[in-house]
Amino acid sequence: MIVHLHKNVSKELALNLAEKYKATFFENGKMVLVTSSKIKLPSDEVKQAAEEIFITDSDIQLASKQYMPTKREIRIGDLVIGGNSNNSLVITGPCSVESEEQIEASAKFCVELGVNVMRAGAYKPRTSPYTFQGLGLEGLKLLDKMRAKYGLKIITEVRDSSHVNEVIDYADIVQIGAKSMYDQGILRQCGKTKKPVLLKRGFGTTLQEFVQAAEFILSGGNPNVILCERGIRTFETKTRFTLDLCGAAWLKENTNLPVILDPSHAIGYAYGVPDLARACMAMAADGLLIETHPNPKEAKSDAAQQLNFEEFKNLYASLKKVAEAVGQKVV
Repeated sequence: MIVHLHKNVSKELALNLAEKYKATFFENGKMVLVTSSKIKLPSDEVKQAAEEIFITDSDIQLASKQYMPTKREIRIGDLVIGGNSNNSLVITGPCSVESEEQIEASAKFCVELGVNVMRAGAYKPRTSPYTFQGLGLEGLKLLDKMRAKYGLKIITEVRDSSHVNEVIDYADIVQIGAKSMYDQGILRQCGKTKKPVLLKRGFGTTLQEFVQAAEFILSGGNPNVILCERGIRTFETKTRFTLDLCGAAWLKENTNLPVILDPSHAIGYAYGVPDLARACMAMAADGLLIETHPNPKEAKSDAAQQLNFEEFKNLYASLKKVAEAVGQKVV
């Protein structure tokens, strides 16, 4: 149950109600209480304090269309996705920051092509401890340098809660990766900022679990959450994961959050990324996350799935045509 409190309700009373009913309390232009969805009948004192009350079917509450029937609008500087924008944000860049030369080549490529948001990881949550783990703070500083020099917006990933504040400080969009989706330290800290947060679905995560992870951020007072479908683990062994377009359709139908898709991590092989990306755009996705690298064969992480610049350039041109066919605009 979600309760919007009257403006004349004191904060002291709001906190007392939150404690009494074991509710989450946050302020975001108004005072809001969120209880377990198991509570369907508000008490008389809650009714007296309430301006509006919303009853939901499950603990997908703040993200539910039962609460907010229209898609949330997310602003990334002067860019907008969600709301009534019909914009599809295409993000590209390498899996990780490897050197200043490599990341500057990527930044120049984005600017030349008209891509506004560049991705690259400074902290890499790798499966093996013996592989490249990222440049850390040095990588964040290189991304910041490219932003200042080329006017790009930056999305980069949080690996664990030890550096979440560093990433929030440097990034325009904070990415929570599939392996960190359950980290409540990260989720709760991202709930304290108003920066856009892109939350990736874990590869063994149900849709219910995925959106409930987003609820941790939303219930912290940050309304700027973007969901990212990046493939789930199935019985199939010929591809890295299986991109769940059915799940993406469910998220669009049942949640009020923008949905971005990541075909690169889903298939894990560059040959399949263009076709998957066009399929995602045909679904009128709010955005795509596609990995590119100046020389994929030399990449220190996820080499097999990254497109070279020429491959991405050709894909980008085709994505604009698909977007136009379904009433979207690439930004």
